[in-house]
Amino acid sequence: MIDYHIHTNLCGHATGEMVDYVKEAIRCELDEIGFSDHLPLVDGKEKNLTMLPDELPNYVSEVMSLRKSFPEIRIKLGIEADYIPGNESYIKELIIRYPFDYVIGSVHYIDKWAFDHPKELSGWDERDVNAVYEKYFELLRKSARTSLFDIIGHCDLVKKFGHRPSTELTKDLIDTAKVFKEYGVALEINTSGLRKPVNEIYPSCEILKLYREYDIPIVFGSDAHTPDDVGRDFDRAVSLARQVAYEEFVTFENREMKHQKLDSIGNSILSL
Repeated sequence: MIDYHIHTNLCGHATGEMVDYVKEAIRCELDEIGFSDHLPLVDGKEKNLTMLPDELPNYVSEVMSLRKSFPEIRIKLGIEADYIPGNESYIKELIIRYPFDYVIGSVHYIDKWAFDHPKELSGWDERDVNAVYEKYFELLRKSARTSLFDIIGHCDLVKKFGHRPSTELTKDLIDTAKVFKEYGVALEINTSGLRKPVNEIYPSCEILKLYREYDIPIVFGSDAHTPDDVGRDFDRAVSLARQVAYEEFVTFENREMKHQKLDSIGNSILSL
């Protein structure tokens, strides 16, 4: 079993040493993990959102060092990059410098509004929820079309605080699934939603079922910001995948996708 969404204290809003995340993964009997902390953004550190650019080399070096120190578990080098229209060249310039195994593309901003940030929760009161959802899925499609990302992270993050649209989402979801399929991205089953006000895995069963119909590959991620979150609720994530008829998940190495059988997941994960 894999956990491809693990943060570090470099981003400013996670705690614990990187080695502690690895030790917890070993305790959980995970086969493979990937660190995927936040790629630097302008002013990100001041807002406790990302690494600074000069911290990125140290992040890469630490992952490589842990890989050598813990040969009993596969440790992949990943990164989570915020998709903001107009910064495609900036992202590309950073990610080609380092030997990443995968890049997670995430949408956290709509027109400079950090819609999932607790300090910007009041922004929901000033906007039409239906319009926010429409814009969010439009940005997901744009992010996939950049071909910068291997995985689309928490692909219904917009529901984090429990806001729900009153209009039908089917067209947006189908359009998004078609783009994901065309550009060959995987999507993440992310358990952190169970620790948020929405109390639901990202994505929902409804959305995941539709993406399964389009044969969109999946990975698993805890979005761990503390060591205790590594592999958390993965029994529920695997159950959800099987519920909508997934039989495989994928892993990445040097940004190449490899297919794995879901039935290869050990019983230890299912009892976490």
